[in-house]
Amino acid sequence: MRFIIRAATAAALTIAAIAAANAETVRIGTEGAYPPFNNLTPDGQLVGFDIDIAKALCDEMKVECEFVTQDWDGLIPALEANKFDAIIASMSITDERKKKVDFTNKYYNTPPAIAVPKDSDIKGVTAEDLAGKTIGAQSATTHANFAEEKYPDADVKVYPTADEYKLDISNGRLDAVVDDVVVLSDWVKSEDGACCKILGTVKPDPAIYGEGIGIALRKGDDALREKFNTAIAAIRANGTYKKINDKYFDFDVYGD
Repeated sequence: MRFIIRAATAAALTIAAIAAANAETVRIGTEGAYPPFNNLTPDGQLVGFDIDIAKALCDEMKVECEFVTQDWDGLIPALEANKFDAIIASMSITDERKKKVDFTNKYYNTPPAIAVPKDSDIKGVTAEDLAGKTIGAQSATTHANFAEEKYPDADVKVYPTADEYKLDISNGRLDAVVDDVVVLSDWVKSEDGACCKILGTVKPDPAIYGEGIGIALRKGDDALREKFNTAIAAIRANGTYKKINDKYFDFDVYGD
C-alpha cells in the first residue's frame, strides 16, 4: 500500500512538473525607467503599477509572465522582432502606433501635466504662458508630440528617458517639463524632485493622446489580445485592479 501511495504521489508530481514545464509563457516588454508605473530597483527588481497589473493579468490568464526590459524608443521594434509578445509600459493607444501594432482595451487613462521649478515665474500652462520657454519631454512619447504641437513658440528638448529631463530641470537647464500627471506628482514629492512643483494639468488632445493606455501586441495577434481584454475586465470586476490601484494612487487611475 505504501508503495502504491508513493508511486501515485510520484506520478502526480511528475504530471505537475510536466504541466509546469509546458505552461504558456507570455514575454512582457517594459521600460523599467518610468516610476511609479515601471521601474528597476537598485537590486534589479522590476516594480510599479504596470508590473503589478501585468502579473495580475498573467495570473488571470493562467500563464507565466516573463519580463524583458527595453529602452522606450526600441519597444515597438523589439516587439516586431519577436523579442517579446506584448508591451506593458504605459503606452498610449494612438492612431500612429496602430499602424505598427495592435492594442488591447485601455487599462488606465490619466492626463498630462506641466512641472516647473518652485521659483518659476510661469503662471499657467497655455501656449502663451510657455512661449519662449524651454520644455523637456521624453522622446518618442505622446507628451513630446503634445509639446511640439501645442507649444509652437517654445523650445522643446527631448530626452531618451524621463530621468534625464528631470536631471536637467533640477539643474536649471529647463523652464518646464511635460509628462503624465501621476509621474510628475510622484517625482515632485520625492527628494529628487524637491526642485519643482506641478504647475497644472493639461486637457489631453485625443488626436495626440488617443484612447488611454493599452497593451501593445504584434499585428494580427488577436487571440492574445482577446485574452488580455478578458483579463482586464476580470480584474476590474473582481477587485484585483482596485487593490493594485490603491497601492499606488488615491484615485481611480482607470479614468473615464
